[in-house]
Amino acid sequence: MYSYYNENTIIYLDGEFLKAASAQKDLYGQSLHYGYAVFEGLRAYKTAKGEVKIFKAKEHFDRLKRSCELIHIPYPFNNEELIAATYKMLEMNGMEEGYIRPLVFCPPNMTLKAATESNIMICAWEWGAYLGEKLLRVATSSYQRPNPKAFKIESKSAGLYVNSILASQEAKQKGYDEALLLDMNGNVAEGPGANIFFEKDGKIFTPPPGHILPGITRATVIELCHELGIPLEEKFFTIDELKQAESVFYCGTAAEVVGWDSLDGQGFSKPWASSLGKVLQQAYQARVLETEFKREAQLA
Repeated sequence: MYSYYNENTIIYLDGEFLKAASAQKDLYGQSLHYGYAVFEGLRAYKTAKGEVKIFKAKEHFDRLKRSCELIHIPYPFNNEELIAATYKMLEMNGMEEGYIRPLVFCPPNMTLKAATESNIMICAWEWGAYLGEKLLRVATSSYQRPNPKAFKIESKSAGLYVNSILASQEAKQKGYDEALLLDMNGNVAEGPGANIFFEKDGKIFTPPPGHILPGITRATVIELCHELGIPLEEKFFTIDELKQAESVFYCGTAAEVVGWDSLDGQGFSKPWASSLGKVLQQAYQARVLETEFKREAQLA
């Protein structure tokens, strides 16, 4: 089992730095019993200048606050202070790169009433690309993304990720690397923890907001498309349309940008090495590491 901390690991908890091993666990909290919590995922990189930089820290903590507001969890925290504390925590742990997890959770309350107070914890650990480096063999899931009328889909809420666990585990039990979920209307939505893009006829496509968590990495990929002059369209599309794509990729903070090998055993017509996804993968790495990116000519 992966170890996320040891006896020396420092976390940030409600304004204090303390050892992760000494943090007390509350067995009566709404977050534990009902999944009533909100979290974020950020990455710190050592840039080309040798500086430790948290990629889009403000955007992530702003979304943390917004997620709490959407599901009525109090957010009495100052994001500038939290970002500063996160950098301090990385320094105290001697970390130059790593995955960062802020979690806003609720105190003891066995009712189904909205929380009136909350706590915040921030931890970090060394973590490579979540889905690995190789191209993914993806399976269409039998699970759907929840109806947007049943939940605040754009909130990065802990309880919502039971859906992701079910879909991902189902795919792995069938011998695949990851799952792909559809929305309630049968359109492609997203992965268990990543957004999807595909290439067709020199253009990139991705599902619009509404049935997905519009990720910060997704927004970065869209920015890169605009900067590189790659045409992009947000539209609904089906599995059948996706299987006609030339290349496909997932993106997310944990996964970064990772290409697909196949969907339900069917490959794609364009080699990943000559795809627009590969260009965007390289451009994304250059962006987070703050290095210069020069787009090479695409192979036919």
